[in-house]
Amino acid sequence: MGEVYFYHLTRQSINEALVPLLKKCLDNNWRVVVRGTDLKLLEALDETLWEGPGNEFLPHGLLGGAHDSDQPVLLVPEGQVAPPHDCLICISNASVTSEEVSLAKRVCIIFQDDSPSDVEHARNQWKKFLDEGLSAKYWDQSSGSWELKAETLPK
Repeated sequence: MGEVYFYHLTRQSINEALVPLLKKCLDNNWRVVVRGTDLKLLEALDETLWEGPGNEFLPHGLLGGAHDSDQPVLLVPEGQVAPPHDCLICISNASVTSEEVSLAKRVCIIFQDDSPSDVEHARNQWKKFLDEGLSAKYWDQSSGSWELKAETLPK
């Protein structure tokens, strides 16, 4: 059974928060799918990851390429089928099912404080997982660094 981590962004943009998170996933040798509802946001993220901070490069692709199944990080619009992965990261109100949680090592739901729809969507996902007996962790960065603020244990 995978873990679900909720990341409440109060000090960073999604792109700023994703880069270190993706690096940690790659350090664990995980294959990652980043799922989003906004294709333009995924395309902007694609550009950000190509440029990378400094001279660093994060290997990745946008779904639809010839080597999608080989990409360590694949950006996938919601509703599209992704190849097998270890970690699923949902942004821009992308949804995840309990079955997907059970198949992944980790699911991350990243949401922005300045977006009421992001916050509401994350609350609904939290409640759904709680009702289904899944474990979840809520991380907040309002103090300046990431802090675990809440945790549910599996039933």
